[in-house]
Amino acid sequence: MPCMNQPEQVQNDGREPDGSRSAEEPEPGESHKERVDRELGELMQGLRVAVTGVQVLFAFLLTLPFAAGFHKVDALGRWLFFIALLSAALASICFITPAAQHRLLFRTGLKEKMLHRANELGIAGAVGLAIAMTSSVALVAETVINAWPAALFGGVIALASGWLWILQPIVDLYRTKDVKS
Repeated sequence: MPCMNQPEQVQNDGREPDGSRSAEEPEPGESHKERVDRELGELMQGLRVAVTGVQVLFAFLLTLPFAAGFHKVDALGRWLFFIALLSAALASICFITPAAQHRLLFRTGLKEKMLHRANELGIAGAVGLAIAMTSSVALVAETVINAWPAALFGGVIALASGWLWILQPIVDLYRTKDVKS
């Protein structure tokens, strides 16, 4: 696949195939503190992008029970709605937590701990968002079409997000690790 790192593309100077330095590599002349500051800034910027999408989905889900016709949704649809709502709420919490903690821990010397925690919360938030999107798509498909296409379309969303957000980066990590050793 063209978007995955192939072993022959990895260069020995710590650079990515596109010539940029990987996030794990310090910039030339960069101190440990500067590196942590840069990494935290990059992570927070990524979370800002993700939180917008999950907040829009969460807001939509919060209004859905009050919409005309929601009473026609069957038991399966209500469970899909509830799973989507809870997953979107948990994803929102995971994506917003680093910003809230940053404000509380400002100038305490805990920036590196906060960076690692924010990274873990970002991964958990991505999993929650994937579940919320899968459930939401399945809910709409189940309501508009019927149950078996809901499972099919929900499965496609689950597989796509699972592969692109979690598994493909893990595969890239192992391939890069094998090339460096």
